[in-house]
Amino acid sequence: MKGLIEYIAKSLVDYPDQVVVSEVEGEQTSVLELKVAKEDLGKVIGKQGRTARAMRTILGAASTKSNKRAVLEILE
Repeated sequence: MKGLIEYIAKSLVDYPDQVVVSEVEGEQTSVLELKVAKEDLGKVIGKQGRTARAMRTILGAASTKSNKRAVLEILE
C-alpha cells in the first residue's frame, strides 16, 4: 500500500524527492500519512479534492485484497 501511494504521489508532484509516506499499522486498519512539499499540496489534493478522492478509492480497492482497511491522510 505504501509503495502504491508513494508512486502515485511522485508522479503528480514537481518535487518527487520531498514525498514522504509513513504507515501506522493497527489491528484492522492501516493509516498512510502522505507529506509533500508545500508547493505540491494543491496538485495532490486536486480541484475540489478529486485527486485525493481518487487516491483514496484506489487505496481502498487495493486494501480489500489484504482484508484490512486503509486510510489516507494528507499532511501539510
